[in-house]
Amino acid sequence: MNHTSDKYAAIADRLASPGWAIVPNFLSGELAQSLRDEALGRYRDGSFRAAGVGRGEGWRRAPGIRNDQVLWLDEPFSLPQSRYLAELENLRLAINRSLYLGLWDFEGHYAVYAPGTRYVRHLDRFSNAKQRRVTAIVYLNDAWQPEDGGQLRIYLDAEDNAHDVLPTRGTLACFLSDTFYHEVLPAGRERLSLTGWFRTRE
Repeated sequence: MNHTSDKYAAIADRLASPGWAIVPNFLSGELAQSLRDEALGRYRDGSFRAAGVGRGEGWRRAPGIRNDQVLWLDEPFSLPQSRYLAELENLRLAINRSLYLGLWDFEGHYAVYAPGTRYVRHLDRFSNAKQRRVTAIVYLNDAWQPEDGGQLRIYLDAEDNAHDVLPTRGTLACFLSDTFYHEVLPAGRERLSLTGWFRTRE
């Protein structure tokens, strides 16, 4: 096994136990910067839309729960998006080899949190649709500091012990979607990420 495949296998091992992994520099600085530039360009030209909660006919805007803006990744993918999705495809295959989850595809979007916005504690798996199995979030922010807020807070157990993740450029946060409640703390400055989910067929 080479060093590159070791990276994906190590994440899969962490998903097996304890069920979550935080990986600094999962994406190269150059690729993360290209994705950041693309996200900011599309955000500035008005391509993003207000996020909501629920799915299908149950979807609604709920600014008391979340007030970020998102842009879903759809074909035709840009070159930076294609390179990012290739990284996630390698990760999907490694997870399937180790955990036998039957992950089939990936859906994801850019997300921008303006200063003062947040996403309250939640699970990523819908109660009436259980396809989302593994959450994968990559951050696109330069020189982020603790005082900037905007941390991802992952709740690790029923006693509310938690781990905070700085949304630093290139860092991956990956966890089982139906297991870990999490929230985005209020951001003190503009916060960018690529958020998505590996899914099963049903």
